[in-house]
Amino acid sequence: MKENTGINSSTPKQRVLRISLLISGVIGLFISIVISINFGAASLGYRDVLNALFDFDPDNSAHIIIRELRFPRAIAAVSVGAALAVSGAIMQGMTRNPLASPSIMGVTSGSAFFIALALAIIPGITYLGLMTFSFIGAGVGSLLVFGITSFSRGGITPVKLALAGSAITALLSSLSTAIGLKFNISKDISYWFAGGVSSVQPQHIFFALPFIVAGLVFALILSRSISILSLGEEVAKGLGQSTTAVKFSGMIVVLLLTGAAVSIAGMIGFVGLVIPHITRFLVGTDYRWIIPTSAVLGGVLLLTADIVGRMVNAPFETPVGAITSIIGVPFFLYLARKEGRGL
Repeated sequence: MKENTGINSSTPKQRVLRISLLISGVIGLFISIVISINFGAASLGYRDVLNALFDFDPDNSAHIIIRELRFPRAIAAVSVGAALAVSGAIMQGMTRNPLASPSIMGVTSGSAFFIALALAIIPGITYLGLMTFSFIGAGVGSLLVFGITSFSRGGITPVKLALAGSAITALLSSLSTAIGLKFNISKDISYWFAGGVSSVQPQHIFFALPFIVAGLVFALILSRSISILSLGEEVAKGLGQSTTAVKFSGMIVVLLLTGAAVSIAGMIGFVGLVIPHITRFLVGTDYRWIIPTSAVLGGVLLLTADIVGRMVNAPFETPVGAITSIIGVPFFLYLARKEGRGL
């Protein structure tokens, strides 16, 4: 059976390399968090960071800056990066589509559109309410993309999904802009479309982080099933897997992770496209390794992008979404060209 599925067939050397890579990623993530907390307009030392985290003094302004602003921002970047990377990995594994990711498949644009609707029709809506609308929008966006593609001649192909996702993203973004102009909330929704963690507050982390953690745990539980499904639907059925149940569970996880991520940081693209490909190159095709490694590398990427965004045009900040797009657009074009024969 191992030869047919490719699961559980890694050698001891491969397992050691994978564990080493994961540990190195966690160490790099911790270092990035410390650098992110230390870096900013106010000059703080690493000792201030450690004291604020472990020996908080409410009368110390440096400690307040770290606890109320920089630490939530760093945690938000790590959480959003991990959520988007794992969402992309799950989507690519379930659909066997190398172009699948939340930003390309209309999931993030759907979330942002429904957030714009919420701000327009429910003035003064709470953050928990915005998060609920974000979850609903993520589902609507993905249903539109897959619904349109499923009715096309020749069925679903990777490039068709990408084209449909781009069209739905453009449509929903335009409608969101129109809503912003009509209801005079353009400034409110601009944050969600720029993408970033500069305005994150502790309450955002308090409400959204449990959903992201739950989504990551469920993703790990599904990881073996996704590995089997990634071999092809016929193979998965032959091995006794209920592919419909796995796909449904996987989409719930994707909507959970993406909805929470967008409610924190808005539309940040290409993390869910780039990181799973890099991860598969490093650890292979077993999703029990892909998912945790993608979570770590996704957190490192977004946290690094946030630090770079603060350095590019200091003291002003470049949106994180712009930094990730610089990396993601060439990567997407390369993959689209490679898969173009599937049209």
